[in-house]
Amino acid sequence: MTLSEKDTLYNWHPYTQHKTAFPHPVIIKGQGALLWDEHGKEYVDAIASWWVNPFGHSNTFIAKAIYAQLTQLEHVLFGGFTHEPVIQLSEKLSQILPSSQKKFFYSDNGSTAVEVALKCALQYFYNKGEKRTKIIAFENAFHGDTFGAMAASGISFFTDAFQGSLLEVVRIPVPTVGNEEKAIKALEDLVKTEEYVAFIFEPLVQGAAGMVMYSATVLDQLIAIAKKHQVFTIADEVMTGFGKTGKNFACDYLEQQPDMMCLSKALTGGTIPMAITSFTKEIYDGFYDDDTNKALFHGHTFTANPTGCAAALAAIQLLETEEMQENINQVHQQHLAFAERIKTHHKVASTRVLGVIFALEIKLEGEHDYYGPLRNKLYSFFIENGVIMRPVGNIIYILPPYIITDVQLEKIYTTIEKALASI
Repeated sequence: MTLSEKDTLYNWHPYTQHKTAFPHPVIIKGQGALLWDEHGKEYVDAIASWWVNPFGHSNTFIAKAIYAQLTQLEHVLFGGFTHEPVIQLSEKLSQILPSSQKKFFYSDNGSTAVEVALKCALQYFYNKGEKRTKIIAFENAFHGDTFGAMAASGISFFTDAFQGSLLEVVRIPVPTVGNEEKAIKALEDLVKTEEYVAFIFEPLVQGAAGMVMYSATVLDQLIAIAKKHQVFTIADEVMTGFGKTGKNFACDYLEQQPDMMCLSKALTGGTIPMAITSFTKEIYDGFYDDDTNKALFHGHTFTANPTGCAAALAAIQLLETEEMQENINQVHQQHLAFAERIKTHHKVASTRVLGVIFALEIKLEGEHDYYGPLRNKLYSFFIENGVIMRPVGNIIYILPPYIITDVQLEKIYTTIEKALASI
């Protein structure tokens, strides 16, 4: 029995209808922006393995930091204890995050980072004796798959089965070009009611919606409106954080600062699952009380895992190097050049670029399902041609490791051009 056959026998993969899915390629090795399967076939990882590997696969600098930590202290409970790596990491985060972020709560993944933020927003007002129970989010948002994060998400097939079991979330339009005033008016009308605890958003780029982009100027306006009415703002930087947008964080483009930030994915350079929710001191102080019941009773077994913290410290060190910043700019420039080259193609409706993120919308008639025939055809085409990409409906996007070479990027671009010719 092959490894692929054994995988089919035992494993249940995410976002997969196994009755109609093809057998999954078995990846056995990775190096830089490349992966190899059990048959020796080479793939360019055009999406950094779901946006988590900005410094490439098998990065020796991060691996050495992990090994050194494993041989000193692999894990210790964070309830009632602490350790040096988490103190160093929190100190480093306080230096590179917006200055509003003062306290750091550790968890396991992007969904749990969002879950912590939502729980804190709700409990903050509960601790004060105020009855606020609702959340504001954008249409077509995606914030994760745990119940709170899922409630805040707006892509229906992710949540349809759970309607009636979720937090109450009211959605406003995404402030893309032409929709700015609609979004502003919708938010203004909601926050006046004093029923809402938080406004959660993916800053500047909605990832799972197909890399939908909007301006920092309008987000600044929305944050200011929320703050004026004591509605907390939650920046979900799980996808955008750690260099993806061309700055360390998408919030670095803003003049307003969020009350909370959610971090994960690239946090540890794609090595160890870990997440962080950061807070203003005001929110922390809402739980700081002689009454034990006002504490945040939330935790995870591997909270602030020392090995994960060591990986994150190494990843941030890499991010801050001049070489990595040059790499990010080089990818950005290559994307801009490709956008210019492809924009007049008769099957291209639009392109958009921010930092290392490139997205292309295919011009086709009618509606196209998120996981519909077009998407599946494109996905299979890319895999067959040695490029790992996960199109969203009729949108193709690239979000590669920062260390990708010009030759590897060109392979991605030419494969997209071939894919357009095939449909």
